Amino acid sequence: MTDPLTPGDPSPAVPPSLTASADRARAQLHEEIERLRIGVEEMLAEQAEPIPQELRRELDDMREETRLYLRKRIKKTERRFERSLHRVEERTMQLETRIDQVEAERAAAEVRIYGETERLLDGLLQEIRTIADLFERPAQPPPFGRG
Repeated sequence: MTDPLTPGDPSPAVPPSLTASADRARAQLHEEIERLRIGVEEMLAEQAEPIPQELRRELDDMREETRLYLRKRIKKTERRFERSLHRVEERTMQLETRIDQVEAERAAAEVRIYGETERLLDGLLQEIRTIADLFERPAQPPPFGRG
């Protein structure tokens, strides 16, 4: 397991697509904690006395608590990010399904329209041929009375 306080050392559980703002916030928090810890250690070093064991233990406990707190916050942020990513993926799948359905309906409507148009044109052509046949027949004399 990697230490989340170590910069440039991503934890295996951290997805590579973690937002830039979360990365910046984590880096800023890390820098602030390290600045405070280093400040305390420098202040104690300036006193030219060895750091008392009790104070060293307290600083180490603070470092461990901070590391655990950061890991907990990072995991919470990751879970929230993964949930929102999951919702986006679900919505994308729904939209893709709907697009496929609309495309299928459009293709079926096109087939119906072309089929109906072809049927109508065939009927119209048949009517025109019937009319043309009537004009091409020789005129028959009217029947003369029988009588």
